[in-house]
Amino acid sequence: MSELLFEIGTEELPAGFQKPALAQLEKNFVRQAADLNLSHGEVITLGTPRRLTLLVEGLADRQPDVREELMGPSKKAGFDDSGQPTRAAMGFARSKGADVADLQVVETDKGEYLMLVQEREGLPAGDLLPDLLQELLHGFSFAKSMRWGSNSSTFARPIQWLLALHDDTVIPFSHDGITSGNTTRGHRFMANSDFPVSHVNVYRQTLADSFVQVDPVKRREAVLTEINSAVADTLDGDTAQVAVDEALLDTVCNLVEKPFGVCGSFDKKFLQLPEEALVTSMREHQKYFPVVDKKNRLLPHFVAVNNTDVKNIALTRTGHERVLRARLEDAFFFFAGDKEKKLEDRFSELTGIIFQAKLGTMLEKSERIVKLASLIGVQVAPDSAEDACRAARLCKTDLLTDMVGEFPSLQGNMGAAYALHDGENERVAAAIREHYMPKRAGAELPSHAVGAIVGLADRLDTISGCFGISQIPTGTTDPFGLRRIAIAIIHILEHFDWTLSLHDVVAKALSLYGDKVNGSTETVDQVVGFICGRFVNDRQTKGVDAEAVEAVVSVGFDDVNDVLRKIEALSAIRGEDAFAVLAASFKRIRNIIKNNTETEVDPALLKEDAEKTLADSYTKLLATASPLLARRDYSAALSAMLVLKTPVDEFFNHVMVMDEDEAVRRNRLNLLTGIATLFLAIGDISRMQNS
Repeated sequence: MSELLFEIGTEELPAGFQKPALAQLEKNFVRQAADLNLSHGEVITLGTPRRLTLLVEGLADRQPDVREELMGPSKKAGFDDSGQPTRAAMGFARSKGADVADLQVVETDKGEYLMLVQEREGLPAGDLLPDLLQELLHGFSFAKSMRWGSNSSTFARPIQWLLALHDDTVIPFSHDGITSGNTTRGHRFMANSDFPVSHVNVYRQTLADSFVQVDPVKRREAVLTEINSAVADTLDGDTAQVAVDEALLDTVCNLVEKPFGVCGSFDKKFLQLPEEALVTSMREHQKYFPVVDKKNRLLPHFVAVNNTDVKNIALTRTGHERVLRARLEDAFFFFAGDKEKKLEDRFSELTGIIFQAKLGTMLEKSERIVKLASLIGVQVAPDSAEDACRAARLCKTDLLTDMVGEFPSLQGNMGAAYALHDGENERVAAAIREHYMPKRAGAELPSHAVGAIVGLADRLDTISGCFGISQIPTGTTDPFGLRRIAIAIIHILEHFDWTLSLHDVVAKALSLYGDKVNGSTETVDQVVGFICGRFVNDRQTKGVDAEAVEAVVSVGFDDVNDVLRKIEALSAIRGEDAFAVLAASFKRIRNIIKNNTETEVDPALLKEDAEKTLADSYTKLLATASPLLARRDYSAALSAMLVLKTPVDEFFNHVMVMDEDEAVRRNRLNLLTGIATLFLAIGDISRMQNS
C-alpha cells in the first residue's frame, strides 16, 4: 500500500469556490479509481485560497490481475456442419483481439456456447496515476472559469504549480506548460518561496512550518480562536463577545491561509442605524464580525481577520476602522435621507420598477398583493386582515430607498425600520420585514399572521403570474425561484395550520392580472400541480411515508393541512392487520368499478346474503363516518372503516359482481362504488397495499 498527494497551486480562489471544488476533487478521484479498479483507503481533501489538495491513504500498488469469461454466440451459430467457424465466431474473436482457436465451448442453461477467457495483468499504480491526475484537473466545474495566457484549458483562477507525489516519488505529467514536481509554496506574505516535500506524510508539517494551515477544519477553529482572543485582548471580556455568524466564519476561513484577528472600533453615532444595516455593512461588505454585549446588543466594535501577521497592530486597526467608517458614513447618510420621505409617499413611484416585462410594474404587483392579502386574511385570520392589507401596500416601497439601493439584502428590514419611523403599528412594520420569510427551505418563518398573509399573497401572485405567461421552471432553469416559492407557501400554511383552498386563491390571483395572463382552469391546475409536486418532494425529504403521501395526493391536492391530516391518519393506521387486507380488497374494487360513478343501491336487488351484509355494514358505516369526515377526524373515520374488512372479503368469496342480470350487476357495482367513494374521501388506499 502507498499514499498519493496531489496539490493544485493557484492564484487566490474565491471563498465560495473552495468547498465545492474539494468535494468534486474527492468525488472524481473515487469514481476514476473505481473505473481503473484501483483500490484505496481514506480520501482526504485539504485546501486554502491558494491550493486544492488531495490525499489518498492505502492506495493499492497495482491493479489486480483480471480473468474475464466472455460469452459469445452459440456453438450452433459459431460453427457450421463441417466444424468450420462461421462469420459469427470469427467476428466475436476479432472483436476481442483473439483468434478463433482461443475460443472454448461451454455448457450453459441455454445449451452449448462459445466462450473466450482473457487474463489481463494489472498495471502498476505509478503507470496509471499521470493520466488519472490529468483527468482530475479537467474534471472541475466552477460557477465561473477563466483562461489565461495562451492556454486553452480553463480553471477558476490561474494554476501556478502542481505537486504530485506517490509516496516519495514524483508523478510526472504536464498541464499547460506546468510540470509536476515535489515542491509546494508557503504563505504568500510570510513565506513566499518554494518548499520541497520529501514524502506525502510530511506535507502538512511542511506547510505548517511555512505559515499555512492547510486543513480547513483546523483553520476554521483557528479563526474562531483568533476573533475571540482579539476581543478578549482589546476589550473587557466580561462584557463583550463576538457575534459569530457561521456563514461568515466559513467565508473568512476560505479567505486566509493563517488567520490573525484584530479588534477595532467605530463611532457610537452609527449605533443609531438599524441593527441590520450595521451588521450588513460589517459582515457582507467588509467580512468583519460584529461585537455584542452579554444581552446581544451591538457594541461600537468589530473584529477583522487578516491573512498575515503585522508588527504594528495599531496601524492595521486604524486601516480597518477607516474603511468601515466610510461604509457606515454612507449608510448613515442614506438612512437620514430616506427618513425624510414616508413609505406611503413612495407608493406611486413603484410604477418605475418593472416586476416582469409581461406582468407589469411593481406598483401593479403591490395592488394585486393588497387584494390577495385581503382575500386570504378574511379566510385565515380575520383579525389580521386590515393590518395585512396595509403591510401589503407598503411591503415593496423600500425598494425605492437609497439604503436598499446600496444594500439590496436589507429589503424588508429597512422597510420595517422606516415604517416604524413613519408611525405605522408594529405588526405592519414586522410584516414588511417578515413577508420575505422563509428565504429558503428550513429558514425562519414569519412570527405573526400578518407577515405570513402578505408573504403568501406575494408568492401566490408571482407563481400564478409566471405560469400564466408560461414561464414555467424546467430541469435547469428557474429564474423566478418558483420551486423555492412553492416550498415557502407550503411551509407557511403548515406552520400556521390554516385552511386555504389553493385552487380558489390561485384562480383569484390569475384573475387579478386581467388579460395579461392565461387565467384558464388549466393554468390553475398547472400551478396547484406544481405546488403539489414540491409538497411530495418535501415530505419525502422529511421521511414521511411515501405511499401514504401518494395515496392522498393521487386523489386530490388543494388544502395543504387537510392533506397533511389525511397522510398522518393513513400512516398511523397502516400497521393494522385489517388495513393491509382492506387495502388489497380496495384495489380489487377500483379495478372492478372502473368508470362507474353511481352509488344508489336498491335493497330489492340484493339477492345473496354476503351482499346484503355488506350493504348493511356500508349503510351503518356511512352514518358513522360521514360526520367524522365532515369534521376532518380522519383517524377515527379510518378506524371505523376497518369494519368493512370481513364483509368485503365475504362479498368477494360468495358474490359474482358481473351478474348476467344487468340490473343486479349495476346494483352491485353501485354498492362497491359507494364504498370506494367513502375511502377516496381520505385517499386511494390501494396504493398502500404492497407494504
